[in-house]
Amino acid sequence: MLTKSQIKLITSLGQKKFRIQHQLFIVEGVKGIKEFLNSSLELHTLFTTEAIFDTPTQQTVLVTDAELKKLSALKTPNTALAVFKIPKPNPVNENALIVALDDVRDPGNLGTIIRLCDWFGVKDLVCSTATVDCFNTKVVQATMGSLTRVNVSYLDLETFLANSKMPKFGTFMDGKNVYEMELPKQGIIVMGNEANGISKAIEQLIDQKISIPRFGNLQATESLNVATATSIFLSEFKR
Repeated sequence: MLTKSQIKLITSLGQKKFRIQHQLFIVEGVKGIKEFLNSSLELHTLFTTEAIFDTPTQQTVLVTDAELKKLSALKTPNTALAVFKIPKPNPVNENALIVALDDVRDPGNLGTIIRLCDWFGVKDLVCSTATVDCFNTKVVQATMGSLTRVNVSYLDLETFLANSKMPKFGTFMDGKNVYEMELPKQGIIVMGNEANGISKAIEQLIDQKISIPRFGNLQATESLNVATATSIFLSEFKR
C-alpha cells in the first residue's frame, strides 16, 4: 500500500534540490528499471503494478494503476517506477577520449549525449556545474539505461580544462573542418550551450577549434543541434 510519505518523497524528487538532499533519483518503465537493476547502482524502492522484478520484498511495493499515476511524471505511466540511490562519480580517466559539456541545458540533449557516449565507448562525460542534472527524470528517460555505463562528473569546467594536459578540441562554427583532420584517440571534445555555444572563458583554454562544414547550397542553416553535432564529432574521432 502506498503511503502519503512515499508520495511526498517521490514527487519531491522531480526537483534537483530534493534529489541532492535525499541522494535519490527516479527511473520509470520496465526496460529502464531492469537496466539499472542489472548495474552497480543501489535500489532504494520499487513501485510496480505487477510482480515481474526479481527484487527484495522489503524494497518492493505493489501499487494500483491509479497509485502509480500519482507518482509518475509521465502522462501514461508504464507499469513501474523505481527509486535509486545517486552513486558517487568515479575519478575522470584522462587517458581516453572525454566529452565535456559547457552549460548544456536541455534534458533531451543531455540524455542523448549520454547515450552517444555509451554507443561510442566514451566512459567519461564531464559537465559544467550549470549543465542540466543527469538525474533529472527526463534525462534519465532519454538515456535508455546508458546512464549506468557512463561516468558523469560535474566539475568546475574551467579549472578541469586548465589543469588537464590532454589536447582540448572546441566545437565552433569557424573551426577547422573535422573531416580534414588527423584526430587523436585521446583528448577532450568540448561541446557548447545550445544558444550561446562555448563560453569565452572556456574558449581561451581550447587548443584546436573544430567544426562540421555545411554542404547545403544555400548555407542557410544557422547551426546543428548539440546532440546531433556530438554524434558527428564522436564518429569522426572514433573512425
